[in-house]
Amino acid sequence: MPAVLEVSRAFKKFGEVQALAGADVTLRQGELLGLLGPNGAGKTTLVRSVAGRVRLDAGTIALFGEKLAPGDTALRKRLGVVPQEIALYPRLTARENLEVFGRFNGLMAADLRARVEQALAWTGLADRAREPIERFSGGMKRRLNIACGVLHRPDIILLDEPTVGVDPQSRARIWEMLDRLRSEGRSLVLTTHQLDEAQTRCDRVTIIDHGRTIAEGTFMELVARTIGAKREVTLVLDQPLPAGLPEQGAAADGRVLRLQVTDVARELPPLLERVRQVSRQIEDVEIKSPSLQAVFLHLTGRELRE
Repeated sequence: MPAVLEVSRAFKKFGEVQALAGADVTLRQGELLGLLGPNGAGKTTLVRSVAGRVRLDAGTIALFGEKLAPGDTALRKRLGVVPQEIALYPRLTARENLEVFGRFNGLMAADLRARVEQALAWTGLADRAREPIERFSGGMKRRLNIACGVLHRPDIILLDEPTVGVDPQSRARIWEMLDRLRSEGRSLVLTTHQLDEAQTRCDRVTIIDHGRTIAEGTFMELVARTIGAKREVTLVLDQPLPAGLPEQGAAADGRVLRLQVTDVARELPPLLERVRQVSRQIEDVEIKSPSLQAVFLHLTGRELRE
């Protein structure tokens, strides 16, 4: 699919802090791109530079094949931005917030009324439309935050941690909302620390660290380039194996037997048969597949980032 957003060799420094150091990001038409990285990696700075809130020191940003110039607002009208911070007016009602942000984005009265009603239904807030949002839960505010950012029906939507700090029910509703946007052909960039969500939901993933792009691709492409596609099998036995076992590359630790396999169906049965032959019972079996979290830690390390 054609690229609708291209960030090339992006550099940005704040005082002595090098927030971006040559990051590259490409978003294709209709896809959901996960933008991942440790705290301080440069994700939010990159999103803000695309939105026009941060001016790059060097590098280019192109929307739909056209290079963005500083202060260019015409192309950015096709962008929707949902910030990590709740960007709402707490003393206004849900309906009033939608109306305000709709007018900010140039919607006229006739269109605005219809879209506000649609947004209230879409977010599940129609029955709370007349309440000041300062009474809302965190999940309700998050849903309204998204609706305010996309009321003008942008083609590209930048979402900075849209599910942070919400309960499982609200997170599920937010993903239903994002799925609806994708079904309408929108292209989404999502920054998140929820790596399980990124693994299952995103078409591709870009990982940045220390302001640079260090990996990009589908989940399985990243697995193949880093930790490999082998699965880890763990068997818990009723008692330790006799001396001289295990075989076939397995490692024993008391009653726990571990091995890595490429083909579970081919490699696991011979080991199970060997265990049976020495009169041991298998109390539990766990097969662990490669994960995006393992890929992420492999690429960025395990040290804490504050």
